[in-house]
Amino acid sequence: MSELVVLGFDKADEADAILNRLLTLEKEYLIDLEDAVVAVRDNGGKVRLKQSVNLTTMGATRGGLSGALWGSLVGLLFLNPLAGMVLGGAFGAGSGALAGSITDFGIDDNLIKKLADTIPVDSSALFLLVRKVQPEKVLEEFKGANARILRTSLSPEQETRLRTALSPKAPADVRIEAGNAKSTI
Repeated sequence: MSELVVLGFDKADEADAILNRLLTLEKEYLIDLEDAVVAVRDNGGKVRLKQSVNLTTMGATRGGLSGALWGSLVGLLFLNPLAGMVLGGAFGAGSGALAGSITDFGIDDNLIKKLADTIPVDSSALFLLVRKVQPEKVLEEFKGANARILRTSLSPEQETRLRTALSPKAPADVRIEAGNAKSTI
């Protein structure tokens, strides 16, 4: 089961920086993110959301490929596979983009908008949906990151360990223990 963690930061660019570090750790197989969203409130008070997964592009790509394949097969029946591939690819890309744009994936959009409206001006928030994590290694990487926990689905003891690790005054000898490799933070 995935765990939701929402962190608040005092600066507008801090959530992006933390997400970039998490994506690097994901390439090292230390964390598996199902979804991640950065919310930034600018000087004018407007909230911008940055989705880590662009569903419209992903849908258009998948739809275009499958449409081209099926179009080629249908085109073979009419002895014109090239025209079938082009028409099928165009139709598939359009329908895939439409399906991707209306698909809700990962973190609930209403929750993101509701919490993003509460962050102060010139600040940011990072919404994470974590499948699996090596907590001792990941939290060690972010010790003293100076983030506030805005919302979480973690157990109270896991949340306390996370809060301690993110505290700007995190002691150097704080030990973050995990039950197993598949446990969440």
